Amino acid sequence: MSNIHNDAQSMIKTIIADNMPTQAVVNALKAHNFTGNIHLVAIGKAAWTMAKAASDYLGDRLVKGIAVTKYEHSQGSLPRIDIYEAGHPVVDENTISATKKCIELAEALTEKDELLFLISGGGSALFEAPMDGISLEDLQGLTSQLLSSGADIVEMNMIRKRLSQVKAGRFAMLAEPCPVFAVILSDVLGDRLDTIASGPAVPDASTVEDAQRVVSKYNLELTELQKKYLTTETPKEITNVKTAITGSVRTLCESAAKTAGELGYTPFVLTATMDCEAREAGRMLASIAMDVHEGRSSITRPCAIIAGGETVVTLKGKGKGGRNQELAFAAARGIKGLPDTVVFSLGSDGTDGPTDAAGGITDGTSFAALKEKGIDFDRVLADNDAYHGLQAIGGLIITGPTGTNVNDVSVVLMK
Repeated sequence: MSNIHNDAQSMIKTIIADNMPTQAVVNALKAHNFTGNIHLVAIGKAAWTMAKAASDYLGDRLVKGIAVTKYEHSQGSLPRIDIYEAGHPVVDENTISATKKCIELAEALTEKDELLFLISGGGSALFEAPMDGISLEDLQGLTSQLLSSGADIVEMNMIRKRLSQVKAGRFAMLAEPCPVFAVILSDVLGDRLDTIASGPAVPDASTVEDAQRVVSKYNLELTELQKKYLTTETPKEITNVKTAITGSVRTLCESAAKTAGELGYTPFVLTATMDCEAREAGRMLASIAMDVHEGRSSITRPCAIIAGGETVVTLKGKGKGGRNQELAFAAARGIKGLPDTVVFSLGSDGTDGPTDAAGGITDGTSFAALKEKGIDFDRVLADNDAYHGLQAIGGLIITGPTGTNVNDVSVVLMK
């Protein structure tokens, strides 16, 4: 492995370690004055890690808790906390049954109790109780439509929250009059609280008109009952919740910049709000790398060009991949032949799309390596099959589930 690849791997490990939510959760708990009997609900891809931090800190003050996370994201039992694993990115039976347990806990609380609600990205799929008459199959079909449409997370959640008994602040309302302290690990650009996990503890800022625009924009096919619920307005005021944000994509970019600097690269953070098609982001980063190489940029080697955010993939093929894999793969042609240059893109949760990869990495030799193996670059992109394209040239980033979830970071490293 070349020195620059070693540096990239070192960055990946450090970025993830720096963004684990453990200390951030403890800091939030230290700053909060608990006045009642403490109960806990944790949802999302980082639910287990956040719940463990709370359990370790609160000890016997915690009466009971429930954590709902993605399959293979639990790391063992926790005192006084029941742990459930469920489907992501598509709701499944385990999602529904685990959420029912959370509802039962919330509805039993009184003004003498306090609910600690730990929220992380992925909660939209992992925490769900559909409105009356909406079947699991209905939700699964709609979610699949949204995931393949190219809709961003804000647009997707505008639709999902209107079909749910726990999204759009409704879960917090179920706990009334019990006070709720929500600690949130943000995976949404701009830290929009009503979008993170579809906002189960905050009022909804979107309107019926906003939701209808999403339906029209992506030509969503809806049942008659789904259409009816989409004409019903969501809660606009929640009175029993206090909220603290513990991490976001900005901290991810800051960590990448700090780590790059320690490795001898001058860091340049382009944006923490990258929001476009993954392949276009890959091409854009590759074009910046070419400008640096040709001396057409004010950025000079050695450098680390950093962009955080959440790209989208409009599914047109039937291949396997995720947005970070597609970004890194798409960059391969643009950096073809460039020496000491790599592009990597990483999902901080360790699972990019429905795959076991956290993301992808390519360098100046990747395009030629694909050609040598008889792999058609354009065909791979057309089929959204970046996973297999990267796998063939050793370009997958495999971390396993990390225990955190603060969005994605993409980096161009040039020596």
